[in-house]
Amino acid sequence: MPPTPGPDPRPLTDEPLCIDLLNTRWIDATGRHDLLDSLDGLRTWLAGPHVSRSLGFAAVPADEDTLERLLQARTALDQAIADPRRPDAEAIDALNAVLAHGRRGHLLRPDGPDTFVEVETPSWLPAWRAAEDYLRLLAERPERIRACGNPECVLHFYDVSKNGTRRWCSMAGCGNRAKAQRHYARQKKT
Repeated sequence: MPPTPGPDPRPLTDEPLCIDLLNTRWIDATGRHDLLDSLDGLRTWLAGPHVSRSLGFAAVPADEDTLERLLQARTALDQAIADPRRPDAEAIDALNAVLAHGRRGHLLRPDGPDTFVEVETPSWLPAWRAAEDYLRLLAERPERIRACGNPECVLHFYDVSKNGTRRWCSMAGCGNRAKAQRHYARQKKT
């Protein structure tokens, strides 16, 4: 039996699945981090409540294949998110390569219409779902998919604020640092 995953160390969680996958890399005062640099990190990510909800009750192996496919999806999402409204051909091809490993189907059951997801192997499910989730965000509000306004931060978020003007991955982190820097600059001038 695999070890129980540890607590999620990332500073920003509970974003939509595709952005949550992107945010498995972050920078803090101690340096750069990558949650998906090990199978233990993969287990931690798969056990997260947001990820678990997105994958349903599917049995996803926390193995090298799943990790490799997630890294492929994260790279594709990285390319696509650089310009969500106008992704380049390479980004489109990379994301479509992930999406090619699964499909969503529709059928009628005795209790009404239903949908299902079918992937080549269970190890493709998290990667495919993340790519599919990105398409959902693009269809809904692509202008709300954002990188943090701090140029030294690598995190992304989906802006769900009422007026759509969120700039920071978190006000407690990057937003607070920006305010402190502006305050320091004003004090220095006087």
